[in-house]
Amino acid sequence: MKFPTRAPDDLVKENTKEKTLALLGELGELQNILYAQNRYSLLVLLQGMDASGKDGAIREVFAGVNPMGCGVHSFKAPTELEKSHDFLWRVHHVVPARGMIQIFNRSHYEDVLITRVNNWIDDETAKERFKHINHFEALLQSNDTAVLKFFLNVSKEKQKERLQERKDDPTKMWKYKKDDWKVNEEYDDYVKYYEEAIEACSDIPWIVVPADQNWYKEYLVAKTIVNMLKELPLEYPARSA
Repeated sequence: MKFPTRAPDDLVKENTKEKTLALLGELGELQNILYAQNRYSLLVLLQGMDASGKDGAIREVFAGVNPMGCGVHSFKAPTELEKSHDFLWRVHHVVPARGMIQIFNRSHYEDVLITRVNNWIDDETAKERFKHINHFEALLQSNDTAVLKFFLNVSKEKQKERLQERKDDPTKMWKYKKDDWKVNEEYDDYVKYYEEAIEACSDIPWIVVPADQNWYKEYLVAKTIVNMLKELPLEYPARSA
């Protein structure tokens, strides 16, 4: 992939981790105002190949937020009911309500990624879905939902290393599936379709996060979320009568 997978060489790990801690404190306060004001919402979309660190990013970046104002939804293989509707049907009802942060662990983009790798849809269907995705995300923005789309970009080598860790580490073995190795073999196909999705669905720009080093991934995700919340006109509401 044309995007980097590692932090810049001149970045100091310990200094960056200190900055991340400060950002997490800011995030906790900003989320509190967002929840109290109950006017805006934030959708944080995390996409990435297997072992790119989506779960870890959620655990580390959002460790200090108030659970009352934050939710997580993981998108797995669609159920029979979900498949009987249009591909965005299962997505729309889990977008964030006003005052909330909602995190998508995978998202509607799976319907233009794994579906293409496995030849479940053709190129023309994918192009139609790209248009629907852009319109859907524009609708969310028009309803005062800020949208952040992160692509966690892990290298093929690091992915393979992490998949092996899942097999060997008792604390990670619960994540291991035999099909994981097939995903690593299909890495180049996923890269191709990720690049096409990022280019076609860029009305809301993507943030491509080098994901080989967890400390840098967490820093970039936290920094981007804090900056986005600072751009919103957040303020504590006046005392109610």
